[in-house]
Amino acid sequence: MLRTHTCGELRLVDVNKEVILTGWVQRLRDKGSLLWVDLRDRYGITQLFLEEGKTDSNLLKLTRETGREYVLKVTGLVVERLSKNDKMPTGDIEIKVTGLEILNASKTPPFTIEDNTDGGDDIRMKYRYLDLRRNAVRENLQLRHKMAQQTRIYLDSLNFIEVETPVLIKSTPEGARDFVVPSRMNPGEFYALPQSPQTFKQLLMVSGFDRYYQIVKCFRDEDLRADRQPEFTQIDCEMAFITQEDILSTFEGLVRHLFKNVKGIDMPSVPHMSYADAMKYYGSDKPDTRFEMKFVELNSVAQGKGFQVFDSAELVVGICAKGCAEYTRKQLDELTEFVKRPQIGAKGLIYVQCKQDGTFKSSVDKFYSAEDLKQWADLLQAQPGDLLLVLSGEKEKTQKALSELRLRMGEKLGLRDKNKFSALWVIDFPLLEWNEEINRWHAMHHPFTSPKPADMHLLDSDPGKVRANAYDMVINGTEVGGGSIRIHDRATQQLMFSKLGFSEEEAKKQFGFLMDAFEFGAPPHGGIAFGFDRLCSLFGGSDSIRDFIAFPKNNSGRDVMIDTPSTISNEQLKELAIVVKLPNP
Repeated sequence: MLRTHTCGELRLVDVNKEVILTGWVQRLRDKGSLLWVDLRDRYGITQLFLEEGKTDSNLLKLTRETGREYVLKVTGLVVERLSKNDKMPTGDIEIKVTGLEILNASKTPPFTIEDNTDGGDDIRMKYRYLDLRRNAVRENLQLRHKMAQQTRIYLDSLNFIEVETPVLIKSTPEGARDFVVPSRMNPGEFYALPQSPQTFKQLLMVSGFDRYYQIVKCFRDEDLRADRQPEFTQIDCEMAFITQEDILSTFEGLVRHLFKNVKGIDMPSVPHMSYADAMKYYGSDKPDTRFEMKFVELNSVAQGKGFQVFDSAELVVGICAKGCAEYTRKQLDELTEFVKRPQIGAKGLIYVQCKQDGTFKSSVDKFYSAEDLKQWADLLQAQPGDLLLVLSGEKEKTQKALSELRLRMGEKLGLRDKNKFSALWVIDFPLLEWNEEINRWHAMHHPFTSPKPADMHLLDSDPGKVRANAYDMVINGTEVGGGSIRIHDRATQQLMFSKLGFSEEEAKKQFGFLMDAFEFGAPPHGGIAFGFDRLCSLFGGSDSIRDFIAFPKNNSGRDVMIDTPSTISNEQLKELAIVVKLPNP
């Protein structure tokens, strides 16, 4: 090793030791007679010092020739600092430099390598290898490492076996668009990169590997957001000879293990909520349960009073914002404009201020008496000083809009603390949802999800009412994992494909291998996949998964550091039997 110690480990007990350190120059402070250098590696920072008259003049000259991000090898004596820095683990000592070697010079970085950097997203992504030197980013990757390590420890303790599945697979419909890979050896034919290892992990269950997991890369060619990347990582798991409750218990255990061993938090047992209740009380299948503010339906007390907006609505529903009765007209107008944004889609907002003196002030005073408004307040369990916010219209759209308003109010009232964690299992999802664009039923999870046996008879008569043996883990309003009990017999799988509009020939071409496998003693099985990047960002208190990926893509799916995706040569295209024909701009 070129070093005897790292820049983060020396303490007072090491005083008088001769040491060799290596690292990067964080900063250099030249006071004329005294020269200080902060030397950094991934373990910490150690202060070096040189003194006019006591340090060799050539050594001083060489040190002054260095600059930020120079790579140095330094020999010196550990001494106690006169002016200690209690904000640094190494703040009680410094190194009296006796030798210095410049291992590599550095150009001036395009942004400061500091926690609070002056670099914007674009420049930091272009020079990501420099961005990764920053403490904040390095700590994110260390957190990711610890999460992966603890996941393996927990699953290994329960006899799960880690199995790698293929990355070059078959393109299949459903879900997001595939990334495809041409085959030189098979001209005109393509592999696809896996959106998930779904069929392979089911085949492993057929193979008798009753407990499988993999921390695995997945690929989806879809529009991007802060919590999406074209390539991302899943904790992918499958179990055989189990019930739904077995899976929920096992993977609740995983989540609680991670919180305990990574964050030092004892998570309580995770409650279960049906999809129907999640929509009824929160307007979302991934409710943020760090705070209450549940929906209350007001149809029975708000309709039939001559207010046409409510009378014609499928749903009238409200929330109670505690202590917000004194909101000004400007604040109320801001909330109204918020719900009328195109992405939310409400036509307006009705409010009721529950005054401290027991009176009510509302935007619909002329249609509703004080007694009427008191009924609303009673249903919403409002107290004097509270504010009622009410939306109406088509059921699904209104629930979605009020869900967004609820989250907005939670944010305003400081109820969405990133250091507070509330987990929830959402269960009993619909098996199918109607896709108006393609005019057919679509699998809400995926085509391999098993219907609840009690609802099988509805598949023909009322498919929309069939519940799935499916479940999602939600933490702080973010879906971090989802899975289901799988279909494990050919007849049910064929029936499912037919309901999704697959012809027998299409189903055989795409998934014949899986249905064939079901005829060779497939056990009952089910599983779950956690979004590993999402879990990491949740644990790290960030809204973006990019902060926890070493080399992420931008919102256009580009890696600006290596400039990809990019074109390939005509020779390569010819070899692959590919003709590129770009659409007219």
